[in-house]
Amino acid sequence: MVSESSPKEKQSLSPAALKEQLQTILEKIQSNKDDSPLTNLKLNENLVDEIEQLVRDLEKVNPNPQPLLHATSLLNGKWLLQYSTAREIRRLSSLPLNLKVGKVYQEIDVENKSFFNLAFVRHPLGLISGSVKVTASFEPAPEDTEKRINVNFDKRYLSIEKIFSINTPKLNPFKVVSANNPQGRIPSLEITYLDETLRIGRGGDGSLFVLKRV
Repeated sequence: MVSESSPKEKQSLSPAALKEQLQTILEKIQSNKDDSPLTNLKLNENLVDEIEQLVRDLEKVNPNPQPLLHATSLLNGKWLLQYSTAREIRRLSSLPLNLKVGKVYQEIDVENKSFFNLAFVRHPLGLISGSVKVTASFEPAPEDTEKRINVNFDKRYLSIEKIFSINTPKLNPFKVVSANNPQGRIPSLEITYLDETLRIGRGGDGSLFVLKRV
């Protein structure tokens, strides 16, 4: 058991207490795993449900329900992805060549309406380490300019930073390609909770993202 709070107790918790409870659960799970973001792929179903309920409770008390109008400064900066149900994040658990994903960051530049996602990867035997960086631009979605953004992915940078612990600056990056945007739809994200240290978002396909400021 990660938490012994009943549903009624959770509903009566303050936003700060809900946030603390969510962070406690995520950090406790993370302490038993590697640095990669947590996903619903390998977690116990009851635990996934508990995380989802805490997220929904937080979304109901979002202190900035119109983040694109009144809280853009809070979006700026570097965020660490803690938990996600998105397919593209779940796929990171099965990389080729036995590579393992580490921490995944997102850095947002509101003034230039741009961001990049940065995922670190390494071989468990220390043979190689590197990163994958994806750049993108965004703008408020016409149908919801208060909290939803449309995203256009731009470039994908593949980098090898070390081979056998030897720095490889000439391979950083070793390949730059166009990023793939989904066919037939515009990628979007609804910002459903935002404060100084925590951000929650829902993708256009309903996927969940929980990030903390670093």
